[in-house]
Amino acid sequence: MGKKQFKAESRRLLELMINSIYTNKEIFLRELISNASDALDKRYYEGLTDPAKNVAKKDLWIRIERHPDNGTLVIEDSGIGMSEKELENNLGTIAKSGSAEFREAMEEASSSIDIIGQFGVGFYSAFMVAKKITVLSRSAGSDEAFEWTSSGQDGYTITNAEKDTVGTRITLELKDDTEDEKYSKYLEEWTIRDLVRKYSDYVRYPILMEVTKSIPDPTDEEKTIDTMEEETLNSMVPLWKKNKNDITEEDYNEFYKAKFSDWEDPLKVIHYNVEGNVSYTALLYLPSRTPFNFYTSDYESGIQLYSKGVFIFDSAKDLLPECFRFVKGLVDSDDISLNISREILQQDRQVKALSKSLENKIKRALEEMLEKERENYEKFFENFGLNLKYSIYKSYGADKDKLQDLLLYRSSLEGKYVTLKEYTERMKEDQKEIYYVCGSSIAEIEKLPVLAKVRAKGYEILYLTDAVDEFVIRMMNSYAEKQFKSITEADFDLASDEEKKAREAAAEENKDLLTAMKEALGSSVSEVRISGRLEEDPVCVVADQGMSIEMEKVLSQDPMNKGLKATKILEINPNHPIFAKLKSVYENNPDALKDYADVLYDQALLIQGLPIEDPAAYARKITELLVRKE
Repeated sequence: MGKKQFKAESRRLLELMINSIYTNKEIFLRELISNASDALDKRYYEGLTDPAKNVAKKDLWIRIERHPDNGTLVIEDSGIGMSEKELENNLGTIAKSGSAEFREAMEEASSSIDIIGQFGVGFYSAFMVAKKITVLSRSAGSDEAFEWTSSGQDGYTITNAEKDTVGTRITLELKDDTEDEKYSKYLEEWTIRDLVRKYSDYVRYPILMEVTKSIPDPTDEEKTIDTMEEETLNSMVPLWKKNKNDITEEDYNEFYKAKFSDWEDPLKVIHYNVEGNVSYTALLYLPSRTPFNFYTSDYESGIQLYSKGVFIFDSAKDLLPECFRFVKGLVDSDDISLNISREILQQDRQVKALSKSLENKIKRALEEMLEKERENYEKFFENFGLNLKYSIYKSYGADKDKLQDLLLYRSSLEGKYVTLKEYTERMKEDQKEIYYVCGSSIAEIEKLPVLAKVRAKGYEILYLTDAVDEFVIRMMNSYAEKQFKSITEADFDLASDEEKKAREAAAEENKDLLTAMKEALGSSVSEVRISGRLEEDPVCVVADQGMSIEMEKVLSQDPMNKGLKATKILEINPNHPIFAKLKSVYENNPDALKDYADVLYDQALLIQGLPIEDPAAYARKITELLVRKE
């Protein structure tokens, strides 16, 4: 039979596929093994429906042969095989899928057998690594064999051949090595081992290959000799397909560590099946620690995607929302095409439904963990809580309803973690807002002058210690119809009516002093006023409307935001001895008031964790005030 040409559209499709659809050359082996598994499924099914074609399961296999001497790689199976017409239909026309037709036939027969390959498009991915492909095949029930040969876009030939057994033998004559690509690596034992383990570990039939084994040298007990022995490369039974009752904790942990390159056991396993519009099995893990590069652009998020046990993508980002990017694991769906591309993945309706289902399952699993495994959830939150917060901030509050009940904060009540729900449920009856305070650490917050009076009145305060916390709070705005309120804001006031009147009287009485201090501090503050929030400390700074003091601290670390400052108010405790001293200085030596005002303002800034403009001047003024005789 003479050479036949691919149709024009087939030649274009072949070129497109080799250069565009499959950018990862190593998947050719996955495709050929998948097609072999498909052929084995067909033969096994026909044997079940036609006793004359019955075949024992042990006689169904896939075998890989490496021939480095002549640069060829062979993938052989004992599957259904192909007749001359089937070779023409399945391989002569690209994207002609014998598997698709077979699937339709079995659906009519109400069969539950699982078909994984789509013979046609996937087969031609082998031309990414091979300069010539030979397919020798003999179909079940026939004594004739045929050989299909092609070097790619120049066409193909089909000739009569000899084959002793039923099945298909594909021989790839690999391309020559170049500086950019080493095709000879696909003839190395460990490369094939790794590719089978990565892509086809869970094909249901044994994938066999001769491997090197070291055995004792019978002539010298201290030496070993290498021999070749056939070995099964794949495990054949996916862990996620097993009954959960048959899987031990150790099984889950060892699979996780081997599959996802971690040396620690996972914190939690989420394993479940879903039947419905989109059917799938998910095996997901929460790592027990934060990956070193988790908060960098180098981190590869996403979970592995399988179609009927065959590996598709390593990091399918579109299956997980950004807020759950810490989840490791895999999804195996019968409804996802084996040949789906990353581009189609973003648009596929079934993939979107799968993604939404995964999101809901992960959220529910975290909520159950928070409710029933509080200690473990707190460990999880310490590792990945920041990512939940960032997700609310980056979504401009759109993810608020989804994530707000998963957030934890330390609080003034014993310093333990508290949820927003727990906080609001134990708020005092007269409390209208959720009180919070920001700082770089719990220790720093506990020293803030503004804290004492609020705690003395019995109110619980959330401690916000992450740089993003206040930005998140601003995006959330409220929880359970309760507004968030910083105790360092200028208008925060817990004073009783009597206390307010006393403060107003003190302010009126000392109006000139306060005005003089404001003039002494210039544009550093918008106001100097009598405080109603201080207990024992002499002064504090609070933020007027707009940017908070904590936001100033965070933004000041960004070179693009240098110079952005909160509008500050200096508050003075009228019950502290320093206030009497200030009145005395103003009455007897008003020129010295500026030094006192500067020192007190710098002191307030330091307590708040803010830098002062001139540390040397601050130290000098402290010394001068200590030795000054009024």
